[in-house]
Amino acid sequence: MAVSLQPIKRGLAAIALLGMALPALAQTTVSEAWVRATVPHQPSTGAFMTLTASSDSKLVSVASPVAKTVQVHEMTMNGDVMGMREVKAVELPAGKAVNFDPSGLHVMLMGLNQQVKEGDKVPLTLTIEDAEGSKQTLDVQAEVRPLNAEAGGGHDHMHMNH
Repeated sequence: MAVSLQPIKRGLAAIALLGMALPALAQTTVSEAWVRATVPHQPSTGAFMTLTASSDSKLVSVASPVAKTVQVHEMTMNGDVMGMREVKAVELPAGKAVNFDPSGLHVMLMGLNQQVKEGDKVPLTLTIEDAEGSKQTLDVQAEVRPLNAEAGGGHDHMHMNH
């Protein structure tokens, strides 16, 4: 009988090891990644997406072969003046979707190498760091949407002041 238990014990040991490895494999998922199309010679554009991390993490950098410089920016309101400032890292609380959209946090692709055309795909490499300091990179193919695209595709959520 002892002989037939060996494979089961070995299987349980493997499962136990897998369990120990799980925290190091914190997963961050990216959905709805898109980049705004540009006109010829436009120097920069924005990339937008939703990030959801399985454990407390932060986005520490973004890179793309289409741009010389990639930064995360945040819209700021100072009285009536809208501005932008660079954000060095974006906190990704466990299980909470963090939206990058035109009116808030967004990724700026600056020093574009070429025109970004509707229908193209723009590769983005995101570096995520978890609470333990281990990093993972995510490769994302962001679709290029037309210049007038709004997050979510509809215009019904624009606010008009009457």
